[in-house]
Amino acid sequence: MARDLTPAALDILRTLVAFDTTSRGSNLELIAWVEAYLDRHGVPHRRVPNEHGDKANLLATVGPSAEGGVVLSGHTDVVPVDGQPWSTDPWTLTERDGRLYGRGTCDMKAFLALSLAAVPDLVAAGPAKPVHLAFSYDEEIGCLGAPAMIEVIRRELPAPACVVVGEPTDMVAVNGHKGIATFRVTVTGREAHSSQTQQGVSAIMEAVKLMSFLGELAQRLDREADPASPFTPKGATLTIGLVSGGTAHNIIARECGFTFDLRCPPGFEVEEVLAPFYAEARALDAALKARAPEAGVMVEKKTDVPPFAPEPDGAAEALARRLAGDNGPPRVVAFAAEAGQFQRGGFSTVICGPGSIAQAHQPDEYLERSQLERGAAFMRRLVEWAAEA
Repeated sequence: MARDLTPAALDILRTLVAFDTTSRGSNLELIAWVEAYLDRHGVPHRRVPNEHGDKANLLATVGPSAEGGVVLSGHTDVVPVDGQPWSTDPWTLTERDGRLYGRGTCDMKAFLALSLAAVPDLVAAGPAKPVHLAFSYDEEIGCLGAPAMIEVIRRELPAPACVVVGEPTDMVAVNGHKGIATFRVTVTGREAHSSQTQQGVSAIMEAVKLMSFLGELAQRLDREADPASPFTPKGATLTIGLVSGGTAHNIIARECGFTFDLRCPPGFEVEEVLAPFYAEARALDAALKARAPEAGVMVEKKTDVPPFAPEPDGAAEALARRLAGDNGPPRVVAFAAEAGQFQRGGFSTVICGPGSIAQAHQPDEYLERSQLERGAAFMRRLVEWAAEA
């Protein structure tokens, strides 16, 4: 009988959590540790670095160079702990009352640990089908690392049959997610003494007009949501998450910036949804330039992660359900992930991983130990699947 992978996964998770891979920093120390681990088991690997060389994706293949394998995909970066009231050290795995506390335990280093824990058993089994490990960077700030890695998989690897993205789903299969596009809007005005409004152009007061327009658009999207949509919330959502601007209460603000995100279910086109806003921004830009040539409006798209649509008779979902022992109803999630990028790349894809999204990004982030055990059973069955001729 195959061994229980839980103890090995727990040891690896303890190591992975200790690496501070907050997206604003580098993930290379963690990548180097994983490479050394793979070297000990004779598993070939390669990096797909970012343009600056301070971050990298990692690709590895256990088994033959053959079509029909599976990709186990996960991101190495985590969100910040700044300002959060942790009761434990976020970079030290702490087990208490059946829970494993630490940044990234849920989102999503446990899946990485489980994938790595399965490596020795996969090597020993001499798999007939390859298992590819695909670990990315900068997922948390817009799924920035995965596209280059996906392109390498498409171009250089024998075609995998499916991709399992191990985001936290309580170890059940998820076949859809919303996309997310993020935008930065910068309004430039003209500074003046606040008593001399005729001489200045308040960037803040003009930016408020655009924010109000987006608020009305968000309400319209909510009203027009398809009541049959499987998502919660059902329709596209738009929120303004960051606002900055101004110098002092008695200075007419020269600049105001704000960031918003738009999350769309499959079937929506981001540019079409935002067309009225773009028109409003262009009109305001022209009006401001007429008052002050240096004034204006700039709208920048920062990220654009595609949605993930349910696949009829999806091979990846079928495999994940088999390995997870999942006979439940179809499921989708509102958060965005790299699954949509893999699907856009032409791969049958599913999301299935340990932990609950309710614990992700929180202070005292945790993973139920029972979820790690369920993930270990999933990987044990994966080893058996890969060994099948």
